[in-house]
Amino acid sequence: MAKTLITGGCGFLGRKLAERLVADRPDIDLVLADQAAPPADWKLNHDWLDHARLDLLSGDVADRSFIDEMMTDDVETVFHLASVVSAGAEQDFDLGYAVNLLGTIGLLERCREVGTTTGRAPTVVFPSSLAAYGSGAGNPVVDATALRPETSYGVQKATAELLLNDYHRKGFIDGRGLRLPTVVVRPGKPNLAASGFASGIVREPLQGIDTVCPVSAGTVMAVISPRRVIDAFVRLVELDSAELGADRTVPLPGLAMSMSQAIEATRAEAGDRRLGTVAFVPDPDVQRIIDSWPPSIVAERAEVLGLVGDRSVAAIVRQHIEDELGGLNST
Repeated sequence: MAKTLITGGCGFLGRKLAERLVADRPDIDLVLADQAAPPADWKLNHDWLDHARLDLLSGDVADRSFIDEMMTDDVETVFHLASVVSAGAEQDFDLGYAVNLLGTIGLLERCREVGTTTGRAPTVVFPSSLAAYGSGAGNPVVDATALRPETSYGVQKATAELLLNDYHRKGFIDGRGLRLPTVVVRPGKPNLAASGFASGIVREPLQGIDTVCPVSAGTVMAVISPRRVIDAFVRLVELDSAELGADRTVPLPGLAMSMSQAIEATRAEAGDRRLGTVAFVPDPDVQRIIDSWPPSIVAERAEVLGLVGDRSVAAIVRQHIEDELGGLNST
């Protein structure tokens, strides 16, 4: 039976995608590959992990031997979510390029080999980022906006988009990409994403935890909820390949959200919860990175393809409360 592989499968989007795929297709043969094995108690909190055809692999996506281990000849669809996130790639130049670019090239080359061996080009789904744009992209960004990234992470994502196009053009893969706005609200603990605070100023206060915001209250970011991203991944693989055309990466709609709007929506949707506070503590380096990203994305191509965004900041906050905090129970 053909397999589906998710690299970065133990990350928050990888877990949500895997859970959705298992729910939609109980007979799916699924491989989750990530740098580290999941915690020992992971299965206690995720019933879907008991799925009979689920394999968990740990290794380095930049290591060709691990790529060979996870990308076997029977893998039909790959969701390539593994990456070094934005601020991490900016801080560690070598690591960012090793994982985000060279690791992606290694995976594409392995997919090419699988296609040659089996006569079937694997479907490769790749999430790019609004970091592929630059500060001169305009407001709003539209489908035809050029990519002029101003961070190493953005360059790595933009380059991978071009590779996806070329490997698809040559028939080595069926390449399908999404250019993601900042995903809000990310559950769990903060990571090295430069945009992580956009989730933190919602997530932490809802748990009664004080937090800081390193950019100004008026800073605006293009955002999308985890639900809409997972919907888009699932929808993307259902589309007829010809509908995507030569440019295989589709920008997703990005709702313009200011930091003050996020805080106000959290207060409005919190119910009886005791909220933590948000203090603004400027970090010029983070502000510079965020200012290089577009504050909103109007994506007509995505909407035509049935890939939709979020209606409001309040709706995004409600989704997080429902999905991660058990609804509007007071604490």
